[in-house]
Amino acid sequence: MWSNPRVPYELASKRKQLTPPNGKPIIVHVVMNVEYWPFDKNMPRGILPPPHGKVADPPDLPNFSWVEYGMRVGLPRLMKLFYENNIPVSAFINAQVAQIYSSAFEEICKLKWELVGHGWFQESLRVAKDEESVIIKSLSLLRELSGQQVRSWFGPGGGETENTPELLKANGIEFLHDWSIDELPCWMRTKLGPIVAMPYTFELNDVPIWTVQNNACDEMYKRVKATLDIFENEKQFNTKIMTLALHPHIVGVPQNFYYLKKIIKDLISRNDVIFMTSSQIGDWFIQEDGSYGEGLKSFLESPPK
Repeated sequence: MWSNPRVPYELASKRKQLTPPNGKPIIVHVVMNVEYWPFDKNMPRGILPPPHGKVADPPDLPNFSWVEYGMRVGLPRLMKLFYENNIPVSAFINAQVAQIYSSAFEEICKLKWELVGHGWFQESLRVAKDEESVIIKSLSLLRELSGQQVRSWFGPGGGETENTPELLKANGIEFLHDWSIDELPCWMRTKLGPIVAMPYTFELNDVPIWTVQNNACDEMYKRVKATLDIFENEKQFNTKIMTLALHPHIVGVPQNFYYLKKIIKDLISRNDVIFMTSSQIGDWFIQEDGSYGEGLKSFLESPPK
């Protein structure tokens, strides 16, 4: 039996040692979630609770304004930081951003951020009326307008149905960030053949840190330092991946951005860190793991016992 229907269980300490890319044993993956929250729909999340105990029906102006600020002010602030430090970024992007925030999308493409599918707008696939249609039109629009292959996906809110991995596989997705079960990529079973389950994070993620747990502004900075301290020993035994999951309306406000700048400064000063995007990490894993073939394909396609 498997602990889940997709990925065979394996102790991290027993995994194959993977040669670090360019001799750098700590991979840092900077993720910028770029989202569209429609003005005429319920907000996916809120910084303020509904007033007077009433449900916040549209227009929910305080919470809409929260995320709109990020797209107007936080995003260019972050773009400048990563450009000036030559840091590659994965944009986990709602496809409709290309239509609603077209100048932001053009700038993202100009900066050569890697586009990662993230739904049509910020709505979980678990509640979408036609998930297949959402996946197809999202990937088609991103690919058409950017010229990128768009090989990776992260569902809004990390949400999936029982059919999501197969639908993604059928539409050219090779790397899937929904299954944040390991600090390294791992092979994942679908009925159409294996894909790669990719690391993500809810611990070094500005949403839980600052809007769910209500931590102080320096919390992410402290967590990154603590993570690197642990990785200092563990990197001797295998390559480590640290994801920074960011949203422009959260980390892009001045008081949080101040500490992100310190994080980036510390990371680029290290000689054991390399910054990589989603598909760069995925391609490195496939090459270094070296197990893709008929044996792996047959095993992952067989149902759990």
